[in-house]
Amino acid sequence: MILRVALLQIMPGGSLKDNLEKGIAACRKAKEMGADIALFPEIWSDGYRIPEDAEALNLLTVSAEDPFVTSFGSLAAELDMAIAVTFLERWQPLPRNTVVLFDRHGSRVLTYAKVHTCDFGDECRLTAGDDFFVTDLDTEQGPVKVGAMICYDREFPESARILMLKGAEVILVPNACPMEINRLSQLRGRAYENMVGIATCNYPAGKPDCNGHSSAFDGVAYLPELPESRDTCILEAGGEEGVYLAEFDMDMIREYRQNEVHGNAYRHPKKYHALIEKAILEPFIREDYRE
Repeated sequence: MILRVALLQIMPGGSLKDNLEKGIAACRKAKEMGADIALFPEIWSDGYRIPEDAEALNLLTVSAEDPFVTSFGSLAAELDMAIAVTFLERWQPLPRNTVVLFDRHGSRVLTYAKVHTCDFGDECRLTAGDDFFVTDLDTEQGPVKVGAMICYDREFPESARILMLKGAEVILVPNACPMEINRLSQLRGRAYENMVGIATCNYPAGKPDCNGHSSAFDGVAYLPELPESRDTCILEAGGEEGVYLAEFDMDMIREYRQNEVHGNAYRHPKKYHALIEKAILEPFIREDYRE
């Protein structure tokens, strides 16, 4: 079973209407390329803009039932292809950074709001999500357990770990930041230690504070027929705008997960009490931290 995830590394337009039209065109291209899932970069609805002014911020939000969002559900059904669309969600008391996954029948099967908001920056004006979710996604190739995290979530091993513990085989990651060697290494690490596929979609170079380099890692480091470990990176785009197709060999990933030592095979959670301690000690105390 080969699962094909299209990374829509595309430049946003100047309005919600522009982004709807461009997003639809990119999804159609993804389907022509044979994709089972199309993934947008972070907050595609406004091209990742989070104004400081409260009124300006509110004007950019859309509800989860807005035609901008539901149009991608209808498109998913039309194309027989899952679509993970991202948007600045209208929410109280503050907006959320949200991704909704529609399956190929147009059903909304997963809604995830970014848990690890960047509170040291513009995302201090957003409401953080409160959990991670996994869904059984029906694809033309067969069922796949899919989860999601967003950008900065990548920097916390707990994000991908929880998704793995909930059964995720592939994790979708909308993104909006420079993807340099260390951030790519984090994604490589999350895939390796959890034996999951990770597909990350970023904005192209030319979008402020972004540089493309959307990527996919399958997490399969060792194969019996190979004398050494293999490169788990199955795709890394350049900086150019485009639709890039990552192919995950789900049969290989599943067999690997049945036999290798990572993931949840040899963990000792009874010894991890410190991971859920709420106390924050120096040198990690930050005045802008929010629970």
